[in-house]
Amino acid sequence: MASRKTERQNVPPISRLHHMAVIASDLDASLAFWCGALGFVEIARNFRDARNSWKVDLRHPSGIGIELFTFPGAPPRPSRPEAIGLRHIAFATPDIDATVERLEAKGVAVEPVRTDEYTGRRFTFCADPDGLPVEFYEV
Repeated sequence: MASRKTERQNVPPISRLHHMAVIASDLDASLAFWCGALGFVEIARNFRDARNSWKVDLRHPSGIGIELFTFPGAPPRPSRPEAIGLRHIAFATPDIDATVERLEAKGVAVEPVRTDEYTGRRFTFCADPDGLPVEFYEV
């Protein structure tokens, strides 16, 4: 059996999440959600002729990055029943009630706040314009 030190030496050095990539069907609606409702800032916008698609780089003041893509003819995301793969994106928040209030003020539909049965922490979900589940977890 390997020791904990040996196990740690075999783990690639990861310091933080660099970015997430999201494919959008409507660039304007997605920018309104990610920037207008969640506070991300557009830092670069590039049209890629070879793919007939946009790549927009977003950065949140917390340092979280999102690459927002468009692809003509991209299939819809299977969500229910849940599909294999990335289930949702989760953001930490110090105040779930203030987060819900801000989202609802921006016109975002938010699910009722629930409590994680294992941690006792409060959380809720909303969805981006294409139905990608976005969680807010109180820490």
